[in-house]
Amino acid sequence: MPEYRIFETVEFARSVNSLPLRDGRAIRKKLTEYVYPQIREVPFFGANIKKLRGYTPDTWRYRIGRFRAFYTVDKDERVVYVLTVELRRDAYR
Repeated sequence: MPEYRIFETVEFARSVNSLPLRDGRAIRKKLTEYVYPQIREVPFFGANIKKLRGYTPDTWRYRIGRFRAFYTVDKDERVVYVLTVELRRDAYR
């Protein structure tokens, strides 16, 4: 089965760019080395992946240390839309 494509939204780019430079670099590195390869293959299951309840459309979060990356998945088009990255303490408010 073909891999999912990754699409970073404008809101995602804004959220990463608003982080302190050190955190932004660390998040980018984790995303490219670990997160994206994993969610390209299987975006729904994994140790750091959890489906959020009460969100429409269906939304998942990927835990990256003290940060959370949120994304939705278009199964028909096989695209993962990365929505935003936030600190855990701010993410669920």
